[in-house]
Amino acid sequence: MQLGLIGLGRMGRIVNRRLLAAGHDVVAFDLEESTVAAAAEDGAEPADSVADLAERLGDRKAIWLMVPAGEPVDAAIESLEPALDGEDVVVDGGNSHFGDSIRRAESTSAAYLDCGTSGGPAGAELGFSLMIGGPKAAYERLEPAFDAVATGPDGHAHLGPSGAGHYVKMVHNGVEYALMQAYGEGFELLAEGRYDLDLEAVASVWNEGAVIRSWLLELCEEAFHEEGSDLGDVADRIEGGSTGTWTVQEALEREVPLPLIYTALAERFGSRADERFSRRLASRLRYGFGRHEVPRRE
Repeated sequence: MQLGLIGLGRMGRIVNRRLLAAGHDVVAFDLEESTVAAAAEDGAEPADSVADLAERLGDRKAIWLMVPAGEPVDAAIESLEPALDGEDVVVDGGNSHFGDSIRRAESTSAAYLDCGTSGGPAGAELGFSLMIGGPKAAYERLEPAFDAVATGPDGHAHLGPSGAGHYVKMVHNGVEYALMQAYGEGFELLAEGRYDLDLEAVASVWNEGAVIRSWLLELCEEAFHEEGSDLGDVADRIEGGSTGTWTVQEALEREVPLPLIYTALAERFGSRADERFSRRLASRLRYGFGRHEVPRRE
């Protein structure tokens, strides 16, 4: 299968490599020439513009967007639109708001698939979890590509009409906030408690059969191994917050109580004022799963 790929950042390059490894042909473009060159070294066919990419794909185009949410997605679609028709498929693999995905699906000539993507840089080896909304026929046409980028056939699913994929990813991120908060608070009590504990050892033994074992707990173990039980110079500041905010806003509109997710979001915003160990660990965990920059104390 031939696909166009626009956006070759941290996640986009993984998508490129996994598609190529599965035997698909990729035409790649990014605003940064160096990332296009790197994708070409991996085996992709480089394009020097969005228009050039579309022309190289010919008829029945399949184009995967891995660009930041918001205006960059709209700009990419606007540039593609003259070359699109109803036989084409566009996949938005970023963290777009589900409402934007519904709007784009209604206004775009191509079949539009909103694809929530989870797994972070670890997906380079393991594959991603893909949550997909939009026309079922378009999803089925691209299943071989989704098999390649995900952990396999079980790593992706068609979840409903336009917006459903990004809606599920939004809630996924809200749950992620709450889980990070729970681990942070537990380890804060251990750090401030009555015993002088090796928190790496605690995380390690919890990961061996305990009820609360998980990948996030493995990342706690990694954080304590690399930073020490006191987390070294990791600052009490947790970046991010957009998807958690969207989750809470949707809960308010639907009158669904989400006290844990709301509290975790409030803690994330509060980290920009007061200092807590739990927030420092949450900040370090964001590096663990997403390789997001870790704010450090000066």
